[in-house]
Amino acid sequence: MKNSNLENQHSHWEKTFASCAEMFGEEPSDPAKKAINFFRQIGAKRILELGGGQGRDTIFFAQNGFHVNVVDYTDAGIEAIKRKAESRGLSHLITAARHDVKKPLPFETGTFDACFSHMLYCMAFTTDELQILSKEVRRVLKINGMNVYTVRNTNDKHYGTGFPRGEDMYEVDGFIVHFFNREKIALLADGYTIDEIREFEEGDLPRKLFQVISRKNR
Repeated sequence: MKNSNLENQHSHWEKTFASCAEMFGEEPSDPAKKAINFFRQIGAKRILELGGGQGRDTIFFAQNGFHVNVVDYTDAGIEAIKRKAESRGLSHLITAARHDVKKPLPFETGTFDACFSHMLYCMAFTTDELQILSKEVRRVLKINGMNVYTVRNTNDKHYGTGFPRGEDMYEVDGFIVHFFNREKIALLADGYTIDEIREFEEGDLPRKLFQVISRKNR
């Protein structure tokens, strides 16, 4: 049975992005800056970005010469990315489309050299949905393709606060966050080799996160 609290997150994010043009700022995230070093090491050219938000990392990847297919499940986010790509002369490097990643990814098997997502995995997904998503990412990656993602972890100050929504999920200020421990990362690693799990902080709270660097191994 579906959890209505989890399903209602789409409209909340849509309204938030529509009312706040630069919710996360214009500068690329630290994980994106770290990720391009890993992508260059494997000679990546084509990247899939999941949950691109308003495009701060999308633009950064394109400015560094990568071809980026970015998906987000808000119309406001996708429209913002397209505007930024056009205004910066990057439309030839960025393809943006609205897509709910709870559904199969709309790409052929073995399409991408790498996948990047910043805090997408810690949105309002059940563990089963995360396992399905992880398999879908592996499907669209080439052999030895890299999946780099970040998640808030259980050392975060918001963990255990707000309204519990099951499976280490808590709702704070209308946003549901799925908090990760290392065991959950291992659970999603079927078919991958984990190269590194980096713990870092971000923002004023600060948020405590893991950055996971993994490669498709079969």
